[in-house]
Amino acid sequence: MPTDSPSAAVPRPLKLAAGVVAAEGVVLVVLGIAEALTIQSSRLVLGLTTTAFFVLYGGGLLIVARGLRRASTWSRGPAVFAQLIQLLVAYSFWGGSTRAVAVALALAAVGVLVGIFQKASTEALADDPAKDRPVL
Repeated sequence: MPTDSPSAAVPRPLKLAAGVVAAEGVVLVVLGIAEALTIQSSRLVLGLTTTAFFVLYGGGLLIVARGLRRASTWSRGPAVFAQLIQLLVAYSFWGGSTRAVAVALALAAVGVLVGIFQKASTEALADDPAKDRPVL
């Protein structure tokens, strides 16, 4: 089995970060589907927009996770931005009976950020035009 495959060049912290981002995307898509199944006629517009938001955001995270898994340079920015948003969402859940949700969201976001900002991950995601240039 050749070791020069594209996935072999992706460092483990980046692969782990991609896995967490993919899990976040799947959870959001599932939440969107669950929302769609519980739409009531009295809140039709709210239900449809919430469903669309969750499904589109989750789908976007799945695309970003695929980019991270392939060490695509473009995926770093959206991944970091999504995790920063998630940290703010975690803060909004802090207190009362939702503290466990806040902790889970914050741990996932921090884990992804740590994985993305590891030296090996940063090097793999570096925008290096020479890396993409074909060898003549």
